[in-house]
Amino acid sequence: LFPRSRPPCADLRKQARQLENELDLKLVSFSKLCTSYSSSRDGRRDRYSSDTTPLLNGSNQDRMFETMAVEIEQLLGKLTGINDKMAEYTNSAGVPSLNAALMHTLQRHRDILQDYTHEFHKTKANFLAIRERENLLGSVRKDIESYKSGSGVNNRRTELFLKEHEHLRNSDRLIEETISIAMATKENMTSQRGMLKSIQSKMNTLANRFPAVNSLIQRINLRKRRDSLILGGIIGVCTILLLLYAFH
Repeated sequence: LFPRSRPPCADLRKQARQLENELDLKLVSFSKLCTSYSSSRDGRRDRYSSDTTPLLNGSNQDRMFETMAVEIEQLLGKLTGINDKMAEYTNSAGVPSLNAALMHTLQRHRDILQDYTHEFHKTKANFLAIRERENLLGSVRKDIESYKSGSGVNNRRTELFLKEHEHLRNSDRLIEETISIAMATKENMTSQRGMLKSIQSKMNTLANRFPAVNSLIQRINLRKRRDSLILGGIIGVCTILLLLYAFH
């Protein structure tokens, strides 16, 4: 029912269990390595603080960490490939779709792979964080020791450098305050300029409107005078006609 090149599902499960067992042992050893690395660094740091024993064997542990990390990543890759093959076998046309036990087995192997992957990445991240912290603390301790072992002239020079650095920081702070004041003044000037432009535009608008109003009033007055003259002329003519009619 299946191609000959594809291994049976029982063989795939057997290979998956072997890889899981090997991964379990590798992860336990990997976790112990990280724990021993942290403990040994703490012990050596205490001895180093008393100036009796330097940091040793750090490079050997780093090499062991890198080797074991590569091995675990390879095993995880192989286990992922086995799970993919089992998934292909389960989804193939020759396998009954109602085989719940087979699907449950595949899901269990996937969960184990996910747990191992999560545990590996978590342990690796913890180890890298511890190593980075130890390297940083080691650098700080070296700087402190070199400062303590310096002569009086070096200490005096360092103090002068620190004072000069403080003066530079104060100067930078004053410059930043001056720049902030200048920026605030600039913003205020810009705001005032906008207000003056608005007032000027309003004044121009009013100035443009007033001549039109004056010309309109003048036209109204001229029309009133013309109407008054016409009305007066009519009244005068009518009066003269009435007088002529009355005397004749």
